[in-house]
Amino acid sequence: MSQNIITADTPVVPNHTRGAINSLSILVNNEPGVLMRICQVFSRRAFNIDSLVVSEGRDTNFSRMTIGISGDPQGLDQIIKQVNKLVDVIHCFEHSAQNSVVKELILVKFLVDKADRSEALQIIEHFEGKTLDLTHKSMIAQLTGNTDKVDAALSMLGQFEIIETVRTGKVVMARGNQPT
Repeated sequence: MSQNIITADTPVVPNHTRGAINSLSILVNNEPGVLMRICQVFSRRAFNIDSLVVSEGRDTNFSRMTIGISGDPQGLDQIIKQVNKLVDVIHCFEHSAQNSVVKELILVKFLVDKADRSEALQIIEHFEGKTLDLTHKSMIAQLTGNTDKVDAALSMLGQFEIIETVRTGKVVMARGNQPT
């Protein structure tokens, strides 16, 4: 029996498709332990947290959580109801690309020599990204957009030796006057 060893260079293969991720926006009291209680609801229902973005709101008494989760779609309504029942939760909504603005940010550090630098800069410009750091041998690019755009940019930059990536996960805001 062979042992699988995972290193920093091992490509990560998700056990689901990106389309199966549901985005939840949760407004909570800014109190210790709230995130843990919300995570327990997902765990009990066998949902995985694929991305998590948490930040204080305009009123520092509240925080906004944007959570990307995957699991059995049959249980999603029940999870939303259970999260809404938690003491420190103000409200929990599911958002889709049709009723909200959804964006991600990724920082990509990759090796690029002088001969290929122009091509790397063209890719970054094409995806409306920014170059944040440039050395003789490497570059850090910042790219933002929906998941498909970020994935496409990462795929194109894959022709260079990617050293590391840092990805935010989705941030979501409801369109119009709907609450987020």
